[in-house]
Parts: sequence; structure tokens; C-alpha cells
Amino acid sequence: DREKKIGGMNHFLLPDAGSSGATGSDSGRYGSFAMDQLIGELVKRGANRSTMEAKVFGGGAVISGMNSINVGERNTSFVLDYLRTEEIPLVSQDVLGPYPRKVCFFPKTGRAMVRRLPPAQREAAIALDQDARRRASASAAGSIDLF
Repeated sequence: DREKKIGGMNHFLLPDAGSSGATGSDSGRYGSFAMDQLIGELVKRGANRSTMEAKVFGGGAVISGMNSINVGERNTSFVLDYLRTEEIPLVSQDVLGPYPRKVCFFPKTGRAMVRRLPPAQREAAIALDQDARRRASASAAGSIDLF
């Protein structure tokens, strides 16, 4: 809410719990909960729904080989539909593509800065995952690994 100089942001992993049978749909990892929680907290702090506006960033396919579940596309579709349903105007967006993004947001001015980072390197991600799995299987129960 630019008029009240109140704003916030969230970052969610999936649009909702879906048919996965996952519990904890009231978790910030799901867009359906994260968006409701964000708007509720803004209103508690004095924001007015009628003067709210949104900026949306992300939805990138940052991990090669994850195209079959289209998480970035699903999250982007979810949030754009959510904003339409809630009648919150979308004033800017930078979504989809292969880029991870760094976002800086300044609630008092409503300004957001976005930097597209280089696309993730598939081989590096796979190597990190394999190393983490190796460490996990080699670790004694209850130990802590620093990396």
C-alpha cells in the first residue's frame, strides 16, 4: 500500500499442497497460505486493500531437468490468478525464464529492484546434491556437518 507506506513480500515454493497428500497446507511454503498471510499482516499494520498494488518476480526454471512439473510456471499462474481474484492491481513483473533473481524491496516507497542472476549450472547443482547425499549417508546420527 504505497499510500500508507506499508508493504511486504513472500517467497513460496509451490502454489498449494495439491493432491500430494502433503500436510501443513497452512505453511508459508505454499502460495495459497503465504498470500493470505501476507495480505492479512499488511491489513493488521494499517494497509488498505483498496489501495494495495503488487509486483511479482520469479517463477524461473532455475534447476535444469525440472521442466516436467513446471513449478515456476505453476507458481506464476497461481499468483497472477490470485491477484486478479483479489482485485489487487499488478503494476510490474519479471517472471519465468531460466533466471534466479535477487529482489530488494523498499516498502516505504514501493520501489523494487530486481537483478537477474546467471542461470544455474546443472552440473554444479547435481554435484552439490550428490555431495550432500554422500555426507548425509556417511554422517553419524545427531552429528552436525558444516559446509
